[in-house]
Amino acid sequence: MDVIKASIPFFFALIGLELLIARVRHRPLYRLNDSISDLSCGILSQLAGIFISLGTIFGFGWVSTHWSLQRVLDLPGWIDRSPFAGGGLDLAALASWSLVFVLDDFAYYWMHRVSHVSHLLWAGHVVHHSSEEFNLTVALRQSSLHGFMSWVFYLPLAVLGVPVTMWVVCHALSLVYQFWIHTRAIRTMGPIEVVMNTPSHHRVHHGVNPEYQDKNYAGTFIVWDRLFGTFEPERTEPVYGLTKPLASWNPLWANLHVFRDIWRSFSAAREFVKYEPPVPPPLKTYALVQFVGVLAGSLLLLDAVGRLPLAHMLAGVFYVALSLGNIGGILEGRTWAGQSEVARMIVAAVVAIGLAMAGALPIGAAGMLALAAAGSAYWMVRLRVLLTSSDVRAVVVM
Repeated sequence: MDVIKASIPFFFALIGLELLIARVRHRPLYRLNDSISDLSCGILSQLAGIFISLGTIFGFGWVSTHWSLQRVLDLPGWIDRSPFAGGGLDLAALASWSLVFVLDDFAYYWMHRVSHVSHLLWAGHVVHHSSEEFNLTVALRQSSLHGFMSWVFYLPLAVLGVPVTMWVVCHALSLVYQFWIHTRAIRTMGPIEVVMNTPSHHRVHHGVNPEYQDKNYAGTFIVWDRLFGTFEPERTEPVYGLTKPLASWNPLWANLHVFRDIWRSFSAAREFVKYEPPVPPPLKTYALVQFVGVLAGSLLLLDAVGRLPLAHMLAGVFYVALSLGNIGGILEGRTWAGQSEVARMIVAAVVAIGLAMAGALPIGAAGMLALAAAGSAYWMVRLRVLLTSSDVRAVVVM
């Protein structure tokens, strides 16, 4: 998680660059409501990962320590020291780390492939495919639940005796690599595409065109798809999303919805209509302002891992999840979102004042938070008449 956290500024810098390129080229690569939904899913995934990763790391480490082949066979151990320790390049350590990275990527390929054919694993992975756009924010649109099921595919590395620290770092580096391939700003990359996964290869993976479905599962190395018969080159621009569209901006619903017929035939004809409910601009402005605040709070919450008590961390995660659910509802014009949002702001103001009284928050900061919450509540009261959709499909009872 330290590698992922350290990469967050890099992620947002590349998103800004992609936005600039889209503006210069006059290409509609981003939509506000879709991007907020993507980032909301990413926030929930990172917060859920705080707890999931603890169990995963413990399980991997326990197997590596007690069930590794080195305990029963006379096999050499892995060299987990830094390849650059001592001021020079340690070739033996570099080879050891490189092999672990390749093995992790091989395990990822099979985990990813099974996640597209197993209904249970697909239910967790589907979040990443439910956007109808393809840009760098989609890379952050990750599941909050998939980690509960996907960890078993990496246990063979633990049986091989791979130290848990080596695996965690290599796996995180693989995930960081996969961020940049979620873009339409780069077309093809020449000979490198023979070995490496690239934006062109990964666009195919996200396409719902019949010829693109169940193709290009690679994480870092596309050679796995070439070896096991799942490679497909990009010939035409894919249609992105699901065969049965999600039709919701709510990140909670995106993680929890169930498809009855996930593999039903779907035509990628030009008549394809993207989900875009008519929401007045003032509601979008409100949603954007609130999302920026929730994003900042989520980054602070991630940074406080290890310092906050578990109860406080759980309360923070619950509040972020509720906030993002409200924002998704506002972007869909749901009537319930107005009432829920006003209640959320009242709670925020009360909590800020309570923390100040308890001495846990400076009075000035608490006053600003309470004032901002009160202003947001008043703002939403004024906007409530614009929330006209009474459809409650996306309501999640917290």
